[in-house]
Amino acid sequence: AAAGLSYVGAYVINTYKSYDNFLQDKYALLPAVIIICVAVVMFIIGLIGCCATFRESRVGLGLFLAIILVIFIAEVSAFVLGFVYREKVKTDVQGTMRSVFEKYDGKNPESTVVDYLQEQLHCCGVKNYSDWTTTQWFNSTGNNSVPQSCCQQEAKNCTGLLDQPQEL
Repeated sequence: AAAGLSYVGAYVINTYKSYDNFLQDKYALLPAVIIICVAVVMFIIGLIGCCATFRESRVGLGLFLAIILVIFIAEVSAFVLGFVYREKVKTDVQGTMRSVFEKYDGKNPESTVVDYLQEQLHCCGVKNYSDWTTTQWFNSTGNNSVPQSCCQQEAKNCTGLLDQPQEL
């Protein structure tokens, strides 16, 4: 279990590098760091449990049980907090995404991240392609189109024009 959690934490940190422009709050990595710390603690607790069982120590097994109960309480608390604050996180991420989309010009690093995000997640805009109509980039191009990254991969002749929404 500790190895699995370590992998998940490392994967989240590695994946974060692609989306760090959307998550301006650097505390977004905190859950991944916590997962890795929990993995280390679980490894140590597992060793305590194995040693206590091997030596048939009542004190060691009691300590192991107490630690497992504390971990269970912490997990339940984390679940409740995640459930309570899920809408706040959603609102914060959408607000940050809108500000990054507003800075889109097709050339800057934020634009590259927006294009990467839309291609990887097969999406267009924060909610849909109409989000682009309020951006500075959309108004400056004057051709009523969205970025090419909004086009479906199957659409060969997609130009990003809003008169062909089925290709977006």
